[in-house]
Amino acid sequence: QVQLVESGGGLVQPGGSLRLSCAASGFTFRRYVMNWYRQAPGKERELVAAITSTGGTTNYADSMKGRFTISRDSAKNTVYLQMNSLQPEDTAVYYCNARATILGEFNDYWGQGTQVTVSS
Repeated sequence: QVQLVESGGGLVQPGGSLRLSCAASGFTFRRYVMNWYRQAPGKERELVAAITSTGGTTNYADSMKGRFTISRDSAKNTVYLQMNSLQPEDTAVYYCNARATILGEFNDYWGQGTQVTVSS
């Protein structure tokens, strides 16, 4: 079965850092684009960062550029999101996502989410 399991969320102070992890299993990790999304209370889910299957290209929402870094480790089937200079507006549930089209079939998998709270 396909699983995406996020970890690393928690409570941090403004200006602090946090690293989220997403452990993938049940599919061919190297073939998938990996993404991080987040959803804050009362807001739509938004894309935070994306990384190609090879890890050669990354993309970020404007508000995250310069603060967040997405990466992946093929040996561990894990994608990471390093978050620095965190602010209260970064408070949200963060979700790991995997997408790929294989033999004409579109695959779209989601993790359960992990809570990030930025507060004094």
